[in-house]
Amino acid sequence: MPHRSDDSSLRRLDLNLLPVFVALMRERSVTRAGRSVFLSQPATSAALARLRETFKDELFVRSGRALEPTPRAEALMAELGPALLTIAGTLYGATPFDPTVDGRTFRVGWSDDVAIAAMPLLARLRDGAPQCRLVIRSANFTTIPAMLASGEIGTAVGFMNDDLPATARQRVLRRGGFRVLRDAATPPVDLDGYCARPHVLVTARGDLEGFADRALERLGRSRQVVLGLPDFGLLWRVIVGTDLLCTVSDALADILMGRINERGLAADPLPFPSPESVVRMAWRAALDQDPAEMWLRGQISAVLARG
Repeated sequence: MPHRSDDSSLRRLDLNLLPVFVALMRERSVTRAGRSVFLSQPATSAALARLRETFKDELFVRSGRALEPTPRAEALMAELGPALLTIAGTLYGATPFDPTVDGRTFRVGWSDDVAIAAMPLLARLRDGAPQCRLVIRSANFTTIPAMLASGEIGTAVGFMNDDLPATARQRVLRRGGFRVLRDAATPPVDLDGYCARPHVLVTARGDLEGFADRALERLGRSRQVVLGLPDFGLLWRVIVGTDLLCTVSDALADILMGRINERGLAADPLPFPSPESVVRMAWRAALDQDPAEMWLRGQISAVLARG
């Protein structure tokens, strides 16, 4: 259909429906969406019906207890979200933030390997923003997109795929490679040693195969993973005093070697080519110009960014 230069379509649209649409995209629930825009459940349901009529699409379909957006709804959000943010910023401006006196609750999702590397952030927040609160949610590359889309978290830090919500913002904090953790009393690791010794794998999904297995397969080699762990906090306990190896990112190796090397760990370069390890920070577009969230992202960057 050719684009019309007049504003007749806009005049037919009740602009009050758009905040309801955005709330439904965020909450995936009629009740919660209504609460967030101060509407009753019947009023929100009526608004959804009008949205469906306006856009000639179901927009949201029931999936278990949640509402799932249709492709049409996803496309609308990608276009309308930034526009609505611009309008809101123009009309109301940003709320000032003074970290020394203002209170705010920040919700950040990160995986436990990044959490270990980011421990200095906690002290920075306590010193720089004593009235603020920080809620840390466990997140990984499989859960971060949905957590950002639903509003469970405002910011995510970690290793991510390219499947973030269309309106999310992101930046690279650091790039690096991988290293091999071992008991410091055992020999340094070359390729033969890497393949011969048993391995521990930290696995969010409970599987026992990672990128290293695929890289070794291309070389005609293999390794044996004998232990899967739910988080990185247990690593030093299971490695020290054994011949176990664990492949970790440079970011995690740096912090482990810097803080708990006295516990008997050593780290060697990975003895074969591997993908780059990229730590990213992603945040909801709705918070892009929020002064408090901008301050928080600056603190995260100061702690984790490199190069």
